[in-house]
Amino acid sequence: MPVFSSLGIAHDAEERRIARLRLNRPHRLNAIDANMPREIRAAVEWAEADEEVHVIVVEGEGRSFCAGYDLVALAEESPRRGAADNPLQQEKQPWDSMLDYAVMKRHTEYFMSLWRSKKPTIAKVQGHAVAGGSDIALCCDLLVMADDAKIGYMPTRVWGCPTTAMWTFRLGPARAKQMMFTGDVITGAQAAEWGLANIAVPATELDAATDKLARRIAGVPRSHLAMHKLVVNQVMLTAGLEQAQTLATVFDGVTRHNPEGVWFRRQAQVEGFKSAVEWRDSGRPIPEGDEARARIAELGRRLGEEKKAR
Repeated sequence: MPVFSSLGIAHDAEERRIARLRLNRPHRLNAIDANMPREIRAAVEWAEADEEVHVIVVEGEGRSFCAGYDLVALAEESPRRGAADNPLQQEKQPWDSMLDYAVMKRHTEYFMSLWRSKKPTIAKVQGHAVAGGSDIALCCDLLVMADDAKIGYMPTRVWGCPTTAMWTFRLGPARAKQMMFTGDVITGAQAAEWGLANIAVPATELDAATDKLARRIAGVPRSHLAMHKLVVNQVMLTAGLEQAQTLATVFDGVTRHNPEGVWFRRQAQVEGFKSAVEWRDSGRPIPEGDEARARIAELGRRLGEEKKAR
């Protein structure tokens, strides 16, 4: 079996037609680190090459499926504190949009290996599948959730745009707009009501419900599964999925480098990531335009004072 740092993959102990891809950073709620996107693709490639495998179940170790990108360090880093410039958090002006795009497009393509795989993929969600974690879940073909699990993309309020662009294709435009405009999360029960989740069950029944679905699929010949998946995926491609992802990935970089995004980063650098997130999610108006620029200047001054004080 392949060995990875952020996840594992293996045959199911009882049914070798099922592969289990398990995100394994439970101490960080399986938050996405620098290795996880690439390792997801490598794990999918392993399952693709294994002729016994008919279906891939993607799950998370511990309390949550995936709490998104591990952003605390990224948001709080500052060149004034000795950190190097980061393609996703460039301090140089003007920033280079293509440096940011290259990194995030690569991550998007890695997540999309779950969607492109000829073998069906099922996301089993407990706890949270939020921000980048929702990208992973929605790149899977099917979604099984605990009733009380949460899914959403809170950074649409500031500092993020879902690069996979899957919300529209999975929910339709009206509900996708609602999720993007508010940054709200919804429960597994509501996700099933909206048609986003295929199945939602009490948390105690999540394993059994996912296993039942996976076993049902696993009995179908691999060639039939591949053909059916290719047909449905082709409809999404014809509707413009790849073009939408290109635009969303460029915009994701813009959200981190426009005045509002730089304010969010400065707020995290000075007051801590938790402070910035609390402001973002509270419904309190987010500084924009000239107000954001003024706050950036003030927060920058405080960062400079901190450096002198060391």
